[in-house]
Amino acid sequence: MDISYIHEPTDLQCGQAVLAMVLKKTPEYICEYLDNDRETDLKEMKRTFRDHGVYISDERKQAEDNSQLPPLCLLSLETPRCWHWSLYCEGTFYDPEHGVLDDFPECKRKYFWELRYDRI
Repeated sequence: MDISYIHEPTDLQCGQAVLAMVLKKTPEYICEYLDNDRETDLKEMKRTFRDHGVYISDERKQAEDNSQLPPLCLLSLETPRCWHWSLYCEGTFYDPEHGVLDDFPECKRKYFWELRYDRI
């Protein structure tokens, strides 16, 4: 899979950046699509993925380390500052705040939802 990293445009747009990376759109497009340039919730994330032909699992799962992650997934991470959306793809973390990483950014709890391209 080909993911191009996008840094969050503001501290509140990690969700828009993750959606933009997966959907191959701009964060501005995502903000306009959602009519939201602030924090995104799970309902908005799921609706936007599904509306754009990306499968997202209904079930949230917890991960201890990256060996438990599917090839592509949306991450919800409890970072020292806040709950945070991030992206994992085939061994690489694309974190809107912290950059491209080999492992999770610093976080206590880690949850994920599997993603799959259906019609992109």
